[in-house]
Amino acid sequence: MNKLDLLHTFVRVTELSSFTQAGDSLGLPRSTVSEHVRALETLLGTRLLQRTTRKVQATQDGRVLYERSKDLLAHMEELEGLFRQDEAQLSGRIRIDMPNVMARKVIVPRLPEFMDRHPLIELEISGSDRQVDLLAEGFDCVLRVGAQPDQSVVARLLCSMPMINCVSPGYLQRYGEPRTLADLAVHQLVHYVRPLGARSSGFEYVLGNKVQRIAMAGRVTVNSTDAYQSACLAGFGIIQVPRLGIRELLDKGELVAVLPDYPAPALDVSMLYAGQRHLPLRVRVLMEWLSATLKAQL
Repeated sequence: MNKLDLLHTFVRVTELSSFTQAGDSLGLPRSTVSEHVRALETLLGTRLLQRTTRKVQATQDGRVLYERSKDLLAHMEELEGLFRQDEAQLSGRIRIDMPNVMARKVIVPRLPEFMDRHPLIELEISGSDRQVDLLAEGFDCVLRVGAQPDQSVVARLLCSMPMINCVSPGYLQRYGEPRTLADLAVHQLVHYVRPLGARSSGFEYVLGNKVQRIAMAGRVTVNSTDAYQSACLAGFGIIQVPRLGIRELLDKGELVAVLPDYPAPALDVSMLYAGQRHLPLRVRVLMEWLSATLKAQL
């Protein structure tokens, strides 16, 4: 049995505190995960994990091995890629989370380009707007839009997306077109908050170098980007979104741009990853491709 495989399995169990979740992230049955850990404990002659009905946690020896194993596995991956000149030979699985709308409209349609260039890489893509736990959920990286308050992860800025204000044609027929900021007093805004129950920031625009906000009426509040766009298409009010995500709807006339002189501040797109873990070359290559792909479409 490959000793590095045993260490890799042990590291995932320790990070996730679960044999089942470790197996899911590694693509292994739970029985195989247990077998790997038992083989490693036999090999080293010590108990590495304390198992209870509720969770799994490392023993004192297990914690020492965990820290050393992370370094060893990182060095081994670097050695494996040290003399590779052809990126097409990169292999392995990458688990990434990104906003659903971005995955569906921007990334996945262009994904064949990346996969054809790297035929040995496998991708697991999760689409969500929530804040995921990188380590606990086994993600290599997370693509996120907007400010990132989590200081426990590394955030690499990929690009900034210009914003646009828009409404549906049906909304214009019912309420007319807002042409000035003063007009907003008699218009509706689709409110986006996360989580539900939080206070909406209202209509945002930039004046000089400062972000200004105008409180607005609005009967619909949502907490997902899909629902945000759908509410606008249904005529419930103004939304402020990246132009990149709605370009097709604008071209088809299903959405109409308004107040072009008052866009919200551009939204940063960042790649988040755990700083305490080595970032494999395959993940760095994906990150570079995502950055180039997004910038090419702005």
